Amino acid sequence: MKALIFDPTQPRGVRLGEAPDPTPTPSQALIEVRAVSLNFGDVASLNRGKAGDVPGWDAAGIVVRAAADGSGPKAGARVSTFGGGGAWAELRAVNTGEIGVAAPEVDFGAASALPVAGITALRVVRALGPLIGRRVLITGASGGVGRFAVQLAHLAGAHVIASVGSMGRGAGLAELGAHEVVVGLDGVKTPVDGVIDNVGGALLPCALDLLAIGGTLQSVGASSLEPSTIDFMQQRFADGRRAAGRRIEIFGVGSGFGPDLDYLLALMARKQLDPCIGWRGDWRQVTEAVDALLGRKVNGKAILDIQQRA
Repeated sequence: MKALIFDPTQPRGVRLGEAPDPTPTPSQALIEVRAVSLNFGDVASLNRGKAGDVPGWDAAGIVVRAAADGSGPKAGARVSTFGGGGAWAELRAVNTGEIGVAAPEVDFGAASALPVAGITALRVVRALGPLIGRRVLITGASGGVGRFAVQLAHLAGAHVIASVGSMGRGAGLAELGAHEVVVGLDGVKTPVDGVIDNVGGALLPCALDLLAIGGTLQSVGASSLEPSTIDFMQQRFADGRRAAGRRIEIFGVGSGFGPDLDYLLALMARKQLDPCIGWRGDWRQVTEAVDALLGRKVNGKAILDIQQRA
């Protein structure tokens, strides 16, 4: 089969080539891939892969062979899938617990945008607890996780504050449900009840300064690629607040995406969730897509359409 494969001789560590067809285990379905989405994590690790392996976490397509153990969707189902690799190819074998079924009206590119970014956003919003009437700050709101988190926190009843690197990066966030769009943390004066931090670095302790007693900061990612330093003595007395009752949690998305993918795909079918596709092209344009994503030029998700063999 044709696939995008690791190649350390290439500038971005990947090229279009040939790879063996996957052999599903009894609990895996075989998927004909139609579209894949790129995540900062899988893209940033391209130069560390094993030559010839197929990278990629997220893919959407059609089940061509159902799992032999009878689990998961039947042949012909339109699906969104997650796995630790193997997505960027004409065929993919994937555990049925990591598959969600899409309605016919959901585009394959939109479905492929969901697994890592959408499930991360859904689960981290849930981790904040009930949000009706609460103030939630989302840093790195212009990215894939951030844009899904803005929408889901809004649907949960929160007052959403979206933090971005520039006003240009904040385009469209108000339409997605952000009540406030700010550059950095400028203009955020009132304490917030919850923080979803996708940036890390120096921004994390500044976001912690804004957290009200009883609030939680969920550390999701570190797109700044910088370490965070917290002065806990200062935190005990910042603005007269005490550290007690404020929490920092390191978020991990876990596994078993299937039921949550079904939920998000249903929202998408009802036009209640926007996939926020900021870049889309043929998989032969993978280098262009990787450069755009790493260069912070994509507002939302980058999608590659897979051209299937005749």
